[in-house]
Amino acid sequence: MLAVILSPLYILVHLYIARWMYRWVKRCLRIDSHQYFKWFWFAAVVVYLLFAAAMGVGFLLPTGPVKRFFVRSGNYWLGILLYVILAVVTADIIRLILKRSRRIDQEKLAGRRVFAVTGIFCVLVVTVLGVWGVVNARIVRTTRYETVIHKDAGTIEQMKVVLAADLHMGYNIGCDQMQRMTEQINAEDPDLVVIAGDIFDNEYEALEDPEELISILKGIRSRYGVYACYGNHDIKERILAGFTFGGNDRKKQSDIRMDEFLEKAGITLLRDESVMIADSIYLYGRPDRQRPGRGIDKRKTPEEITEDMDLSKPVFVIDHQPKELQELADAGVDLDLCGHTHDGQMFPGNLTVRLMWENACGYLRKGDMHNIVTSGAGVFGPNMRVGTISEICSVTVRFEEN
Repeated sequence: MLAVILSPLYILVHLYIARWMYRWVKRCLRIDSHQYFKWFWFAAVVVYLLFAAAMGVGFLLPTGPVKRFFVRSGNYWLGILLYVILAVVTADIIRLILKRSRRIDQEKLAGRRVFAVTGIFCVLVVTVLGVWGVVNARIVRTTRYETVIHKDAGTIEQMKVVLAADLHMGYNIGCDQMQRMTEQINAEDPDLVVIAGDIFDNEYEALEDPEELISILKGIRSRYGVYACYGNHDIKERILAGFTFGGNDRKKQSDIRMDEFLEKAGITLLRDESVMIADSIYLYGRPDRQRPGRGIDKRKTPEEITEDMDLSKPVFVIDHQPKELQELADAGVDLDLCGHTHDGQMFPGNLTVRLMWENACGYLRKGDMHNIVTSGAGVFGPNMRVGTISEICSVTVRFEEN
C-alpha cells in the first residue's frame, strides 16, 4: 500500500530531473530549434523511461531471464537515481544561494556556459560514484577483531569465529559473490562460522543457480561447523523497491525450499535454540525480532535464553538485528554477532544509519559483552556500495579466567 501511495512522488521526482536535463542539454548543444535535437530528446526520454520503469516491469513479469534483467536494471537505476537527485538538488540549492549574492555577476551566473559546466560536473560525479559503487560492492574484504572473554572454555584457549551476514542471495547476489565470500572465509582458517541472517533476498525463485550456490557454500571450511539464524528477508514474499507485498493478514515465514537449501549446504539453522560447541561454549541463534518465522509466535527474551545455561561458560549469540544489547549483556551473553544495517550501504546512508542504531557497524563493548555488527557480504536494493564495504568479520576470541 505504501508503495502505491508514494508512486506519485516517484513520478514527480522524475519530472523534476527530466526538466533539469532538458534545460541542460539545450544549453550544451545550442541546437534547441534544430530537428535533430527533437529526435535526440525523444530517444533520451525513451531510454530514461525504460530505466525508470524497470523495477515495476520486473516486478510484474513471470520468473525467468527477462525478469532478472529488468529487476537488476531497476536495482542499478535506484542507486544512480539517488546520486542524480543529490547532484541536481545540490546544484539548484547552490545556484539559488549565489543568486542572492551581490558579489556574483548575475548575468554570468544565468549564462549558458555556467549552466552547461554545472551539468557536466553533475554527470561526472554521478558516473564516478555509480561505477565505483558497482565495483566496490563486488569486493569482499575481511575486517578483524580481537576480544577477551573472562570465562572457562575448557581446553579451548582461543577461537577464531568468522561472522558473515546479509548475503541477500537473489537477483543481485549470485554465485560469483558467494564464491568470493567463501574464499575469504576459508582464508581465515576459522574454528567456527556464523551467518547472522538475511541469507536470501525474499524470493527463492530469484536464486541464480541453487545447486551451484549450495556447492559453493558447502565448501566453507570450519572446525566446529557453520551455523545461521534467519533475518527479516529470509521469508517468502515479493518485494518492489524495498516495499513488500503479500498481505498482512497471514504470518510470513521462510519458503520451505530455503530451509532445505541450508541443510544441503551443510549450514545448521538455529531457531530460537542453542547448541554446545566443543562441549564448552553455548551458541544461540535468535529468530528475527520482527519476523520470527515458522513455529515461533514470539521469540525468547534475553533472560529466557540464558536461564537454563551454565553462565560460567562462554555464551555466543547470533542475532540478525543489533537490538536489546543491554538486555543481552545483563543476561550473561559474552559475544553478540549481528548484521542487518549494511552500515547504510550507500552514502549518505552510512551517516544517517548511525542515528538509528546504538551500534550501526563495527565493535561495541556493552558491560562484559562484546557486540560486533558486520556491514554484510551482499547488498539490498541498489547493487552498489558507496562509503561502505562488503565484508566478513574475523573475530579472534581468547578465553581467560578471572
